[in-house]
Amino acid sequence: MCVSSPLQHQRPVSDTLDWGMADPLHQVLALAHQDSRVRAVILSGSRVNPQAVPDAFQDYDVTLYVRDLPSFTQSHRWIDRFGERMILQIPALMGGAEYDHTSPITYLMQFVDGSRLDLGLIPVELRAEFPPESLSRVLLDKDDLFPDLPAPHGGDHFPTPPSAQAYADSCNEFWWLAPYVVKGLRRGQLGYAKYHLDSLMRGELLRMLEWAFGCRTGWAANPGKFGSRFGGVLPAGWLTRLEQTYAGADTGANWDALLTMTALFRDAAQEVAACSGHTYPTQDDERVSAYLAQMRVA
Repeated sequence: MCVSSPLQHQRPVSDTLDWGMADPLHQVLALAHQDSRVRAVILSGSRVNPQAVPDAFQDYDVTLYVRDLPSFTQSHRWIDRFGERMILQIPALMGGAEYDHTSPITYLMQFVDGSRLDLGLIPVELRAEFPPESLSRVLLDKDDLFPDLPAPHGGDHFPTPPSAQAYADSCNEFWWLAPYVVKGLRRGQLGYAKYHLDSLMRGELLRMLEWAFGCRTGWAANPGKFGSRFGGVLPAGWLTRLEQTYAGADTGANWDALLTMTALFRDAAQEVAACSGHTYPTQDDERVSAYLAQMRVA
């Protein structure tokens, strides 16, 4: 049985984390040591990422590999031991879903002190089907279930080169959506315009920027959630323009954001095309861009 202190596992990653006794991870490990149904404990995510800057907002992403899963899920009161919760979410029970008490389940717990625990339970017999992600560290392994788990690395979070179809689809979707923003702005329908600009078009922009990030890093680095690690890799001018795409409620500011976004997407997409050997849809770009310019001054 592999039984190690969380301090032994975590101190090499960062000496600045708070390991006070109220820490939910200590509560989880106490349960795991005491409960014979819990066979392994895996800590994942930013708290084992050597590149992450520790702060008070890091979640505890913990997975328990257990025997007799239904004995945990017939009642959910057992999670009360981890602390006073602000709010709880159990995705497996949302939308009126009928939970079968044999499938993996996750409890998302936000505590009143600001800490958060995402606690997953997986039957030990499904460990091959649901293995730990690449940013994972074994904290407890009673049965040597994970003897060869590599040191935490971000491989699962590295972007991958787009196929020709994926690249073409992203470009097409981005330019297709731009006239929707125009429609909303010209009609004075801010919500309609902002939804297409800030949700749909931005999603394609971030996808393309992640691919550009991948091109510049040899597809061997993690861009972070929503591009949090773009800095130092993508051009500073791109990042400045990305910031300028976040506009408030002013119509003129949203026109500026739209045009800035299209210019930034063009630069990123052309770089990805050159890197990946794909063809940038110049004609779509030119026709839609001409329409945007016409509508802005009309």
